[in-house]
Amino acid sequence: MIWLTWRQFRGSAMMTAAVLVILAVVLALTGPDIASRYSTGIAGCTLDDTCDRFFDRFFDEYQLPFVAVSFVVLALPALIGLFWGAPLITRELEAGTHLLVWNQSVTRGRWLAVKLGLIGLAAMAAAAASGLAVTWWSGPLDKSAVPDLALMAPLVFGARGIAPMGYAAFAFVLGVTVGMLVHRTLPAMALTLAVFAAVQFAMPLLVRPHLMPPVTGIFELNQENMGGIHVEEQGGPVQISTRPAVPGHAGSWVLLSDLLDPSGRRVAGSGEEAPVPVSVTSGPCSPREAGPQGLDACWVEINRLGYRQQATYHPLDRFWPFQWIETGIYALLALGLTWSSFWWIRRRLS
Repeated sequence: MIWLTWRQFRGSAMMTAAVLVILAVVLALTGPDIASRYSTGIAGCTLDDTCDRFFDRFFDEYQLPFVAVSFVVLALPALIGLFWGAPLITRELEAGTHLLVWNQSVTRGRWLAVKLGLIGLAAMAAAAASGLAVTWWSGPLDKSAVPDLALMAPLVFGARGIAPMGYAAFAFVLGVTVGMLVHRTLPAMALTLAVFAAVQFAMPLLVRPHLMPPVTGIFELNQENMGGIHVEEQGGPVQISTRPAVPGHAGSWVLLSDLLDPSGRRVAGSGEEAPVPVSVTSGPCSPREAGPQGLDACWVEINRLGYRQQATYHPLDRFWPFQWIETGIYALLALGLTWSSFWWIRRRLS
């Protein structure tokens, strides 16, 4: 059975292995240079307090490969479910070859166990290798990324660490289970993709924020959490807004960021502008004073008036606990689908 399974699977395995080898070569050739440039840039920027400008330039330079390798890791589990899981049983059912195997003293349970065990382990190994390799390669970029692409952000989190291994295991067994129910390859592939995509959207929106109680804090406004500050030339009010970032907690996943007035009342959310009653005819927020180099003084004045940011977030040090918990959730889902597959093949499938 192992030899037969390998013969049926070797084409897909070799194609996936070739893609992973290319990815590994690219990461190995470019990773050390990225890490070296990051270390050099950090050593230089700490001398004259220009780290923010360095982070922006550094991340912008590598943003395209950063997004590309993250997409590869995110797409791999879905492709495994589509092209490894969904056709695994349905092509046997469509061709009728499963009946030949079952009549050769091979039980249904053993037939399914070998297929799930051999190919499932290969799927998990491929996803784990790609996730950990990209995590190593993107380390410097994750430290300099904008808040929306920080390490704990939903899209980036799913392409790092061991979570892709859990996604791959779930996607593969999902494809196998759907194939048993549908009995047709193309409909099984379409349904597998739809269900997997729905689960992947639901996890960061509905489940992951509640894996641990989030932290809520109130922070002064500065260049880290200020989404924007606009001083009208004609004497209008100063418009300010916050962004999803927490001062002193770079890389955090910010669930909610609000602007509070001196009484503690919410006046604007992340990205929303709100007027601040501060003088624009004289003082640090006047157009003459609050030029590109004078915004720091205007922020000091706004903080003096009592405006603050209230943020609800998950700090970066929860990255690995979240990785283990989420991987465990997907492992349980995969085990549940595996049990249902064995039950179905023994009781219903003929």
